[in-house]
Amino acid sequence: MRRPSPVETRLAAELAEVRPDLVDRYAAELPGARAAVLTRLWRALAHEPLPWVARRVRGAHSLALWLADGRALHGPRADPYATGAYVTAVRLDGEAYDDPARLMTELGWPHSTGFAAELGHSAASLALSRAGQEAGSPEWPGSDWEWEQRVVDGHPFHPNCRSRPGFSAAEQLAYGPEHRQAVRLETVPAAAGDCLLIGDWPAELRDGQRLLIPVHPWQHAHVLKGGPAGPWRDAHPLMSLRTLALDGGTHVKTALTARLTSSVRDISAYSVGAAATLSSFAGDVADRTDGLLHITRTLGAVTAGSPDLAALLRESPQAYAAPGERVLPVAALATTTLPESPSWLAGFTRLALTVGLRLLDLGVALEAHGQNLLVVLSGTGAPLRLVYRDLADIRLSPARLRRHGITPPDLTGRLVTDDETVLRRKLFGSLIAGALAGTAGSGPALATALEAAVRHLPATPDLTALREGPLPTKALTLMRLSPEVPGDQWTALPNPLAAVR
Repeated sequence: MRRPSPVETRLAAELAEVRPDLVDRYAAELPGARAAVLTRLWRALAHEPLPWVARRVRGAHSLALWLADGRALHGPRADPYATGAYVTAVRLDGEAYDDPARLMTELGWPHSTGFAAELGHSAASLALSRAGQEAGSPEWPGSDWEWEQRVVDGHPFHPNCRSRPGFSAAEQLAYGPEHRQAVRLETVPAAAGDCLLIGDWPAELRDGQRLLIPVHPWQHAHVLKGGPAGPWRDAHPLMSLRTLALDGGTHVKTALTARLTSSVRDISAYSVGAAATLSSFAGDVADRTDGLLHITRTLGAVTAGSPDLAALLRESPQAYAAPGERVLPVAALATTTLPESPSWLAGFTRLALTVGLRLLDLGVALEAHGQNLLVVLSGTGAPLRLVYRDLADIRLSPARLRRHGITPPDLTGRLVTDDETVLRRKLFGSLIAGALAGTAGSGPALATALEAAVRHLPATPDLTALREGPLPTKALTLMRLSPEVPGDQWTALPNPLAAVR
């Protein structure tokens, strides 16, 4: 019998202390969790421009990777848009590996040791996430945060889908949205004169000449090292873990200086300074979509001179639902029966592409992955319109904006570019290779939905690029294996539209 990895053993020992009732369920979930992470890793090995892979030979049902050092990897054919855990093992020079962390360690590439540790965390945390699930209710949730807590497996394509290094079992159970616990937020006081404040800041978060900054309890304990703080309010963790919903609707985005999937989740002064301008501008541009898109407004943002101590207040996407309608993140669609209908998927795909391409043509490239992009459904489940939140990583093109008679906002830095490749990568990689692929669940299903949708869309250079070129997506594994390279790195996936021509 296969031995558990050190991180799996450590998590099991912690569970035995805090939730002994979950130990057996956790052990039972480990093989499936390893397969889910291994499937995501195999997708990366099959499709990313990894310099340690010299050649790929694709068969009808298999894939062989010839490595630069002469070794060979063999596994099943990799559908870059599949979300099921279909890879239970791959063979490296004939030896089977069912553990993604062990495989990465054996590959021995630069930075593979650190990445292997993250893969181990991902599989172990995913098993814990699955172990804590109760029988699902057939009823649709009534609150927006309940939809978010249905998403158990995290990012559908990232091998670090549930990597939470630095979080104990008790902390994951307390703070992970999939475990459905309320989190008591704290506040840290800071002199108003030492803070950058944008927008409005509510009276309950003021104390004379001091601003009270909402802080996640994990951040307070591990990063701020238990400095002065006071309890504030209970909140419900959302998909990003560090963003939480208050009773009454407001969402609070906190700094969380931990590496979740690829990034450390702090809040930069740049993001705070741009928050109000972006919020106002994006809302104005969304008005040009004939009511098909709403942008959640940033109500206030503050930083006390450190990315470790900052927070944003946003309105809830629920504000854009009429009575009888539901608003849910696109990532949560996989928890419903709706994506099983090809006609429903085609209609949703058409809505998403209509909005995404319209904004791109205007000069706004959304990072419309399944967490940032939400859909408003009618009482019968029909997709009506979209809601977008978290503007921190969109891209704006001054040239495109001016071409449409729109004055660009007074912003500089990474948000601003006229590079068409960058703009298209931002939208296509997040919306099509991310949100739509994750909803479709396979290449054939995605191809059918895209083909049904694009024939009704206005002809633009961006649509031509979508139809005729490869589909860009972030090279998530390459990025983890080359941390010395700043910024995003990309790969090109086979265009799903080519399969239906």
